[in-house]
Amino acid sequence: MLNNMLDFIPEIPVADWTETFTDFLTDTFSFLFEPIKEHFGNFMDFVSESLTAVPPVIIILLVAILAFFISGKKIGLAAFSIVGLWFIYNQGLWEHLMSTFTLVLISSLLSIIIGVPIGILMSKSKTAESIITPILDFMQTMPAFVYLIPAVAFFGIGMVPGIFASLIFATPPTVRFTNLGIRQVSSELVEASEAFGSTGSQKLFKVELPMAKATIMAGINQTVMLALSMVVIASMIGAPGLGREVLSALQRSNVGNGFVAGVGIVILAIIIDRVTQNLNKKK
Repeated sequence: MLNNMLDFIPEIPVADWTETFTDFLTDTFSFLFEPIKEHFGNFMDFVSESLTAVPPVIIILLVAILAFFISGKKIGLAAFSIVGLWFIYNQGLWEHLMSTFTLVLISSLLSIIIGVPIGILMSKSKTAESIITPILDFMQTMPAFVYLIPAVAFFGIGMVPGIFASLIFATPPTVRFTNLGIRQVSSELVEASEAFGSTGSQKLFKVELPMAKATIMAGINQTVMLALSMVVIASMIGAPGLGREVLSALQRSNVGNGFVAGVGIVILAIIIDRVTQNLNKKK
């Protein structure tokens, strides 16, 4: 009887509505999606090719020097960077590494550029926070594979839809941590800045953001790591890089090549993670 009661309610055509809405967006905004796909795709290809054109030894040395000074002149991270990047080059994966780094770099920068202002808005308005928080929950709980569907519908296949999917998946931590960091700034400190006649922008840029820097940087670190985690998933829609090598090895049951490409992703993840963490430490 209970089943009959449930069957009484007709099926809600959510899938059809979503399909219709996606087709509407694709057709209506094709004038916007096509230039983004073409020009932004060309820009990303240019960045990847420019990085590949630089001799690997120069990039390895630059990364090692950067890691040495950022880590407080400790040799450990610099040595790991040299050995790890040399290993990737030795395995013939250097071009794939540059493509992966381009994907992570661009998607992370876009996530930060979009996420920090939204986080500031949330910290200043309870109404905005109540509206944006459920959206962030939806973005973080939706399986990452689902983001590939609208990405392909809007931008076809390649690196641009990979950026789009990574952007949606990786932005929430920056937004949340920016909001949290600013809200945790001492109210007495904010009141003191107001008492000295600070304008809203002065209070934000000279008091709140500097005081919230550690929390915001923690969110940025998580954003970069999430962008990197999308590398393999984005390869399913044609994004180049180490993820494509992993996917190819999976399709061919080639354990060796898949393991080597996976180790390359891990090495890149460790270097990026340690560098961004050390940026957040007081020297």
